[in-house]
Amino acid sequence: MTLAGKRALVTGASGALGGAIARRLAADGANVWLHAHAHADAAQQLAQDIAAAGGRAQPIVFDLGDEAATRAACEQMLHDGAVQIIVNNAGVHDDAVFPALRSPQWHRVIDLSLHGFYRVTQPLLLPMLRTRWGRIVNITSVAAIAGNRGQVNYAAAKSALHGATRALSLEVASRGITVNAVAPGIIASPMADAAFDAKRIADLVPAGRAGRADEVAALVGFLASDEAGYITGQVISINGGMV
Repeated sequence: MTLAGKRALVTGASGALGGAIARRLAADGANVWLHAHAHADAAQQLAQDIAAAGGRAQPIVFDLGDEAATRAACEQMLHDGAVQIIVNNAGVHDDAVFPALRSPQWHRVIDLSLHGFYRVTQPLLLPMLRTRWGRIVNITSVAAIAGNRGQVNYAAAKSALHGATRALSLEVASRGITVNAVAPGIIASPMADAAFDAKRIADLVPAGRAGRADEVAALVGFLASDEAGYITGQVISINGGMV
């Protein structure tokens, strides 16, 4: 599944899942922009690791919560041509049961996951449309499908991305662009490891284990390929049978 000649953006590439996705796209031949904000050093290290493995990647640092900064970053990425693969992976948790959920927690989570999708995808879309080929993959969550206590804000943001995925797919399908969402369950990472012990995972996941970031990356890599050109408007779960 070669992506040679394609330019890609992975938001939140400094995290475990975003990093795995970026590595996969680079291994498949894409030239990958690695978005980061608070962890620019991690994105720089990832770019070096990808280069050492024979791939092409470069970090780009901006705040997805800042509309002007995001637009300027998009203009920078477009300088050398269209970005034809967008993986909207960036997002945050700020959990609390709903009666205790404060306004800043609600707005921060919604802003980064949902408004961040708009701020990146909208300015990059028209140049992509002109190439008549593109892939947009929105990383959501099992919480958007099944819900999760203490994550009303997170579930709301990711559920909204499901609706945006389906609607946008209808607008761009005739131009060779697919739009899909990938909804992971419990994926092994420092954050998940702190939240779920082995017994809890065994109770929640029929497969009896947490997923791996590279398993999610493999699905994203397939959706970004030519082989997935007839798959669009879908929400694809990868959660070991949780739902």
